[in-house]
Amino acid sequence: MLPHDLKPEQFSSYPPEARRLAVSNLTTLQRLPLSFLPNLLREVIEYDYKFPIERQKISKEITALTVLSTAQMHEWFRSFRELSLSTSFEKFDWLNQPAQFVEQLSAYLWSTHQMDQFRRAAMEYGDRIRATITPVQPATSRLGIAIIGQGVSNYDGLLFRNLREHGTFFSHINPENGVQDLLRAAATRAQAYPLPYGHWYVEGGQTMEHSSMLTCVSYQALESARLAVLRTMQVEIKRKGMGPEELRTNLAALQPADVGLDQRGDTVLNHFQLKVLTEGSGTQIFSTTFAQWTGREALRRAQPLTLLVRFGPRQRERSMNELLSDNESHSELDVMGSLIDADMGAYYNWINQQRLPGADKSSFLAWFEGSPQAVAIGPSFARGVSSKSVVKLEEVLAWAVG
Repeated sequence: MLPHDLKPEQFSSYPPEARRLAVSNLTTLQRLPLSFLPNLLREVIEYDYKFPIERQKISKEITALTVLSTAQMHEWFRSFRELSLSTSFEKFDWLNQPAQFVEQLSAYLWSTHQMDQFRRAAMEYGDRIRATITPVQPATSRLGIAIIGQGVSNYDGLLFRNLREHGTFFSHINPENGVQDLLRAAATRAQAYPLPYGHWYVEGGQTMEHSSMLTCVSYQALESARLAVLRTMQVEIKRKGMGPEELRTNLAALQPADVGLDQRGDTVLNHFQLKVLTEGSGTQIFSTTFAQWTGREALRRAQPLTLLVRFGPRQRERSMNELLSDNESHSELDVMGSLIDADMGAYYNWINQQRLPGADKSSFLAWFEGSPQAVAIGPSFARGVSSKSVVKLEEVLAWAVG
């Protein structure tokens, strides 16, 4: 089947909102080449499980394609149409399995030395679509918070090495009730700007009491789901001929219910958490990796106004067989190694926040939990300087968002 053969009833297996979107824009989908359309359908088929900002982006992209003239459509997708595909791709169920189609297409393009051509086509398309769609500006300035060093009583090394040059380093923070103050500040922002999935609390250690207005994703709370994913990985790895690509494909086919995520809960959040555990490398076994990856994906996909990530101590590095076992009860914690991991994770979170619309007005705070050390970045803070003023974290936050 080719795109121009598409009919409304063929989308019957799509979730309700995805089906409605596809059918209402069927004429546009029919005009797209087979080398491109499954990439778009991979996003459309999961439309019901995406965050509001992602839904807006998909809808705007399809709308932008709908208004193209025949000549413009030909120009936009000429490079895609010039790719030579095997007829076997026409027989593949790319409508209902677009992600699997894209994986096979990628392997085929590599084997036929067409990947460079595809990349150029994709980059040209990306440039055109970005020029057409105006980014959604945040309702207020973004605030990112990273709390590192949980469980570390003393550390003499240099922290926030990569962040200091971009903001002000505070060496005399009053650490009393610091975590609670930061969570309370996040809740206050959530009350002031009550957007769906607009304010996040990602926890890599023991979950703290927090406002229900915060979208919370916790490493410990997902223990049963993490172990279920690990058991699936163990079973798949033992199968004859199983390789990394096949494993990734099989993990991608999992549904939240397969790993014990409550079907009565937040469907969108459950799918997000499942993707964190099945697409992230090490998110199932290292709490620091889980926290950093979850923060990255939350920023990339939900584009929140507030993101607080609290890193917890991870288990020590062990052999792969040990790490893939489902027994964490006897794992030894590496609090010092976790601090170093989290320090770099905080830097990555800031970088990812800077990639979002409104980056020039955003603020970021990284704090060594229980210590007087913190660094604040944003319009209100001088770059590359140190401050010995005795202040509370809530005062620094007030300057950041003030």
